[in-house]
Amino acid sequence: MIAFTAAEIADITKGRLDADPGITPTSVVTDSRETTPGSLYVAKPGEHADGHDFIAAAFESGAVLALVERPVARPDGSSYPSVLVEDAVLAMGALAAEAVRRIRAARAAAGQVLTVVGITGSAGKTTTKDLLAGLFASQGSTVAPKGSYNGEVGVPLTVFQADEGTCYLVIEMGATGIGHIRYLADMVKPDIGVVLAVGTAHAGEFGGVANIALAKGEMVEGLSADGTAIINLDDDRVAAMRSRTAAAVLGFSAEGRDGAAVQALGADTNEQGNPEFDLQLPGGDGPHHVASKLIGSHHTGNLLAAAAAAFAAGMSGADIAAGLSRQGAVSRWRMERTERADGVTVINDAYNANPESMRAALRTLADLGRGRRTWAVLGAMLELGADSIREHTAVGTQVVRLNISRLVVVGREARALYVSAVQEGSWGDECLFAETPEEAYELLNAELQPGDLVLFKSSNSVGLRHLGDRIALPPQTPLNADERSTLL
Repeated sequence: MIAFTAAEIADITKGRLDADPGITPTSVVTDSRETTPGSLYVAKPGEHADGHDFIAAAFESGAVLALVERPVARPDGSSYPSVLVEDAVLAMGALAAEAVRRIRAARAAAGQVLTVVGITGSAGKTTTKDLLAGLFASQGSTVAPKGSYNGEVGVPLTVFQADEGTCYLVIEMGATGIGHIRYLADMVKPDIGVVLAVGTAHAGEFGGVANIALAKGEMVEGLSADGTAIINLDDDRVAAMRSRTAAAVLGFSAEGRDGAAVQALGADTNEQGNPEFDLQLPGGDGPHHVASKLIGSHHTGNLLAAAAAAFAAGMSGADIAAGLSRQGAVSRWRMERTERADGVTVINDAYNANPESMRAALRTLADLGRGRRTWAVLGAMLELGADSIREHTAVGTQVVRLNISRLVVVGREARALYVSAVQEGSWGDECLFAETPEEAYELLNAELQPGDLVLFKSSNSVGLRHLGDRIALPPQTPLNADERSTLL
């Protein structure tokens, strides 16, 4: 972390200092449970809890300074060392922006550079971030987000992990409204900006897909003329963003679109569902064979995006292909494959879901499941607004047309998916509805057989990722009626 004194923090955030001006935190946390000796604790109001209520716990765990929106006194009436600001989250952003500026300046003074890469899109952000972080790690000190730290809190927390020795800073950027990505781009000022896709995730919050495209394009608008915009030419809405940037444009395509300087030649998947292709890069660099350890053909686009960004950052094609071929899934619940000892294969892709990623996961299930009994355990795709029933209906129809053996729909919010599958011609024990994940667990635990392949997919808050984790464990013997009654 870049060192800021308490006085500097107050100055950068335009806050009021109530602490020794020389206090210098060594880390930043927003969760009191993550506090370590030397932490700056950010007491931000949350959806379910107010960080100000946990200041005492943070200082008991070693915090030396707090960023607060209102004064909080100790039990004896004295003040905790603090900087009082109007908005703690915006104050974090101001500190992060100054941290990036100082790192750039320090590295420039030493004849070195900091390369900042921003990644956005309706799907694939975390996978692409993980791929790119893996590539850069072979070249120099790299900082990338934990999990999906991609918002106004997660991006500063990622920045605070960097210091003057950092060569590459990879930033994932999410948004739920117009202006969010612009704010994040202004904070870190990416040298390379990647736009993966414009889908229907959060369409309800944005007010339509057109507004999603407007928001995602803020990434390339935030690039300087010296930067590089990595554009997915397979997505027409993303391809249209070429006119919205002053930066150089490097287009990629898994479909051989015109103008794509980065392509996947002969793209296919092997028997394990892993993408393979020959990577073609600008200037005749290639082809270089890539044999990924990710699961699903839809990851070809993510692999190309990471390759394009790494190439723009100066990596050779040979190093890029070798690095991509070494990597599998890093973040949890993204096409995470588990082979049970009894021969059941579990694919847990339930970290998040939207219509595009749902269709991709189901196609992968169908491809991998040839000759096996396949299960799709699906929950709701949230935040689709007025399109929710239509999109769930379309997924139910797709499940039947892909000849998925068994469908288990979990939760009332996804019932339209179940109804559409029944209307398409799937009934009886082919298509089942479970009110709760617990009910689905009991059904699966009783019905899964050796050789079955089961996919879990839903939006994050539905929680099917946890159901997938339970099913991935060794099977449990179902309780009989007498045993159940003893537990009631």
